[in-house]
Amino acid sequence: MRGETRQIAAGVHAIRLRFVWVHVLDGDVPTLVDAGLPGSRPTIARGLAEVGREIDDIGRIICTHAHPDHAGGARELAGDSVEVLMHPADIEAISAGPREVLSRPSRARVLAYATPTPGRLTAIGEGAMLPALGGLRVVHTPGHTPGSICLYAERDRVLFVGDALQVTRGRLDFANAVASTDIATARRSVRRLAELDVDTIVFSHYQPWRRRASDALADLAARAA
Repeated sequence: MRGETRQIAAGVHAIRLRFVWVHVLDGDVPTLVDAGLPGSRPTIARGLAEVGREIDDIGRIICTHAHPDHAGGARELAGDSVEVLMHPADIEAISAGPREVLSRPSRARVLAYATPTPGRLTAIGEGAMLPALGGLRVVHTPGHTPGSICLYAERDRVLFVGDALQVTRGRLDFANAVASTDIATARRSVRRLAELDVDTIVFSHYQPWRRRASDALADLAARAA
């Protein structure tokens, strides 16, 4: 049910939206990982209320990539006061005008163009450390989009993968090939995730993966090789 909220790890709550989950990270400045489709604000507000928070409490929004179901709701949630964090490659895509999109059409540019551009975008790149969950490290994993990022909380061994990974028939799998800009690059990016010590993998469209997560990532990286 939309607006349903679940705690999936220490300091991490998932809010169910249409087609996607967004995640609230507790802290002095609560952080939202992804923002859902345009129009998601009322559902997110209901989910936040379940954990004793309000929209105005959100201090930052991290978008794992510039697709409408992940970044589309950021503008209405953030206004001009809350910073929205995104990789520079996807900021470039989401900021492109119609002339540029039509002159160099691609799946990434068209999907980014369909995403309302937030008022205040801040670039974050590989290795950036964000003040949430004891330190949330940005891992650039291009392929699903040029600027796809994952977020790694080393203290709690939690990895947020956005759409960089999926689950198919009960098996950890690569990003969806149809929705990805460059599936070959997406597959290579998995090798970086396999280097991390992970206990819980948090997806945007699936339930968390807790079954020998590091081993599952290593197996997937071996398939990519």
